[in-house]
Amino acid sequence: MSLPTRVVGGHKAALNNPNVSDEAKQHSRQVVDELDDAPETEEARQGYQEDKDQTRVNAGYKATLKNPNVSEEAKDHARDFLESKNAI
Repeated sequence: MSLPTRVVGGHKAALNNPNVSDEAKQHSRQVVDELDDAPETEEARQGYQEDKDQTRVNAGYKATLKNPNVSEEAKDHARDFLESKNAI
């Protein structure tokens, strides 16, 4: 996750923290509103989602390789896929 989404996350946490002053919460609301509308924040979210999805796909194929109930043909396919993605 890149910087804009981490900044937004920190300010959203401040908004929900009962120990944060009203003045600080008002500032956090302004920052969240500004950053949520920024194109680079949306791009960062999209990139994070794509990375997360690919990680899950790779994990599924790696699990296939270790599953004794999976055919050798399926394991070969999983191995080929992972090698094509440089994941093994």
